[in-house]
Amino acid sequence: MENITLTEAYYYILLSLFEPLHGYGIMQKVETMSNGRLTLAAGTLYGALTSLIDKEWIEALPQEKGSRKKEYIITALGKEIAKIELKRLEELVANGKKIMEVI
Repeated sequence: MENITLTEAYYYILLSLFEPLHGYGIMQKVETMSNGRLTLAAGTLYGALTSLIDKEWIEALPQEKGSRKKEYIITALGKEIAKIELKRLEELVANGKKIMEVI
């Protein structure tokens, strides 16, 4: 599992789902976290959500009766994947700083 590299979209989706959110909420949170740099189109988001569910990194919560909004939440496995990715990103930054002598 140590050699998993996430796309930026997958990483931000996982981070956004540390609390339950529906699709539009995920899109908004990702855009906010990335300072507007990453905007997920609906098709991209729902394709990613399906893939993340298949990997068991997130799960859909039971829908409230009469609600059309489906909410999602990160799983324990998804949290572990996000932690591994964070370590990988920290290593990238540390090595970049060493090479460029930037602190």
